[in-house]
Amino acid sequence: MSFDHRDPGTDPAVWTTFLAGLDPDRVDLRGTGSVVVVAPHPDDETLGAGGLVATAADAGIPVHVLLGTRGERSHPDSPTTTPAALAERRGAEFRAALRVLHPTATATELDVPDGGVREHAEVLREALVRRLAGAVRPTLVVAPWRGDGHRDHRVAGEVAEQVVAATPGATLLAYPIWAWHWDAPPTDADARGADAADAAAAAAAMPWSRARALHLAAAVRDRKARALDAHRSQTRPLSPAPGDEAVVDARHAAHHLRAEEWYFAPVQSRSRESFDAHYARKPEGWDFEGSWYERRKRAVTLAALPRERFRSALELGCATGVLTAALTERADYVLGTDLAAAALERARRRAPSARFALAAFPGEWPEGRRDLVVLSEVGYYLSPDDLDRTVDRVLDTLDDDGVLVACHWRHADDHAVSDGDTVHTAIARRWPRPALVQHVEPDFVLTVFPGAAVPSVARAEGLVG
Repeated sequence: MSFDHRDPGTDPAVWTTFLAGLDPDRVDLRGTGSVVVVAPHPDDETLGAGGLVATAADAGIPVHVLLGTRGERSHPDSPTTTPAALAERRGAEFRAALRVLHPTATATELDVPDGGVREHAEVLREALVRRLAGAVRPTLVVAPWRGDGHRDHRVAGEVAEQVVAATPGATLLAYPIWAWHWDAPPTDADARGADAADAAAAAAAMPWSRARALHLAAAVRDRKARALDAHRSQTRPLSPAPGDEAVVDARHAAHHLRAEEWYFAPVQSRSRESFDAHYARKPEGWDFEGSWYERRKRAVTLAALPRERFRSALELGCATGVLTAALTERADYVLGTDLAAAALERARRRAPSARFALAAFPGEWPEGRRDLVVLSEVGYYLSPDDLDRTVDRVLDTLDDDGVLVACHWRHADDHAVSDGDTVHTAIARRWPRPALVQHVEPDFVLTVFPGAAVPSVARAEGLVG
């Protein structure tokens, strides 16, 4: 995603008309023990969650803000100021705005370089873990929506998703900042034949089917506006000179000063119940043995394995065990996992020499080291956070000479969270080494990701020295 804040962007009035037609779930702070706000830059806390912070203050709920950077790169072409001066000024603006929103709120200023959250993600992760360890439960964490289009926002959103998913008693809501500018609501033609939320999810980048809205009382809206006004280096030109223009001008501010704040709930992985229902309707799943597509794809998968024999193979999401049975011909030990009990019953009959376990990864993970992990046709059922955690689990499990083989359908699936291309891009972004094999065709994508040692078939055969 690339955008320029100086472009006109989507008219706030267009969004207002669209939002009026939605009927989202409401954000309710009753029963919340504490709130933690993740803000990559000064003013993100006000633009994205200022109303929530002020509402929490009125309800006596403690709030802590983790400020990632001081936003010193907001005016890279300014002829009148420097990044160091901006950092000092924006830090003071942040503290002033927070006092307006919640006079007793606390904050941690991490001093990560502006634009460098990805390179310093562990600083944010550790700070959030520490803050949540002592926070009053239940804790609501609000952080940028990972699809917002700004790299710092994406990484901060990813870190928050991962930490919250691993923290009992914590929940997450994600706020958009720049998506209001570069995205647009669906047209009437897009919405024809579907309800507004589903049409928006299909036609726009922002996931409106997971939207949550917080109504802001008039006094809260006023405080949010005054807090935003405290960020004067962003809402007013630094000078009349080119390069000193306001970043959050009146048009941008209008997106954030409505009577409601908008958030997105995290995407959820496909549930165990949905797979149980699928196998109740179709006991053999997806016609793994009868379909030529399935048989050919399985042959390509097996042909892509870089060694003839493996010590220990793990198949994640083995379904009814058709591929598992083939893997028993290539590995001394094979373990297949699935979250559908009915599928595993058939798998055990089909591949009696393999072992099977009822498990929902990444949370339920078998012990042991592997030199082969297979992730076939299941990655797109995982939420982005669960997929990231699955990749991390594989990396922890894999021997140095091991490989991860991923293979996924490239067409749309109404029951999937994402698609095959998205899954493989996400794995490649997280994997520390380049792919050993990449096979892409219209129907599926197959990638072999190596461990630390890239195996050479020719060397193993003695064909080269």
